[in-house]
Amino acid sequence: MTVIVRDLRPDVRADAEGFSHTRRLALPYMLSTPEAVVHTLTHTHPDAHFRQLVAEEDGEIIGTAQVSVAHDSPEPGQGRANIYVRPDRRSRGAGSLLLRTAEECLYALGVRKLFAWVLDEPDNLAFAERRGFRAGRSAYFLRLDLAAGTLPPRQDPPPGVELRTAADYADDPRPMFELDAVTSSDEPSDIEVEFTDYEAWLDETWKHPLLNRGLTTVAVVDGRPAAFSVAYTDGGSRYATAMTGTAREFRGRGLAKLAKNDSLHRARAAGYTEAFTGNDTGNEPMIAVNKWLGYEICAKEVRHVRELP
Repeated sequence: MTVIVRDLRPDVRADAEGFSHTRRLALPYMLSTPEAVVHTLTHTHPDAHFRQLVAEEDGEIIGTAQVSVAHDSPEPGQGRANIYVRPDRRSRGAGSLLLRTAEECLYALGVRKLFAWVLDEPDNLAFAERRGFRAGRSAYFLRLDLAAGTLPPRQDPPPGVELRTAADYADDPRPMFELDAVTSSDEPSDIEVEFTDYEAWLDETWKHPLLNRGLTTVAVVDGRPAAFSVAYTDGGSRYATAMTGTAREFRGRGLAKLAKNDSLHRARAAGYTEAFTGNDTGNEPMIAVNKWLGYEICAKEVRHVRELP
């Protein structure tokens, strides 16, 4: 049996389905659909040189890689490669071949510092260490049983605050872009991001097939979006928080907590039964909010970095 690595073909439905299926098996805490796979490949900014690689064995996709240049960072020469292999298809060389292909691709594009997320499991960590990666910061995956769990009661907004949804901004999403830009710049990250391209944001984020605008709650203060909790759904029973944040000048007022609780109530009312979110392990305020909501930690991943020789 021979393992080969090639680019995903966006016009071949079986490729997108195999990629998405592999991601769900290897990383069940994140939503993935064939439509989302194709959208990401075809709508990511050209300067990212984004590629989705698949490892294939006898016609079956058993591993995936998402490879890109950090084009939106003020520091040049940085890139990302996140690699996942089906748990039942490991030890066949797929991960090594995907990583080598990704490194060769990025090196040719001028990348000299490579970042990768690695699940906090002994085999995964050992794989990264053998290949010269150094462990850095970490993050949690958290899960909430929306069907059986008990959410905190819905809260009335404080005076001067109104709760809306992202669907209310369908005609003019720019206020949502501006809030996303300021909150994303404060997210814990190894790569500094300058979030300025509105048209790229429309293509990549606002039109993303997983984005559920009706379940995305926005806390508005004096007509201005001040905090939000962005909802992703997979068309089935699973819901995920893609981002929760508050603009700097509105922090300390509980607006993110208010928005996220409201979004979860909307999701449960819409029939979603399982909710996922993620947290940097050092983000104690957001971890406290998620525990208050009833989330429980279900897995952990560690960011690794390697200097390409």
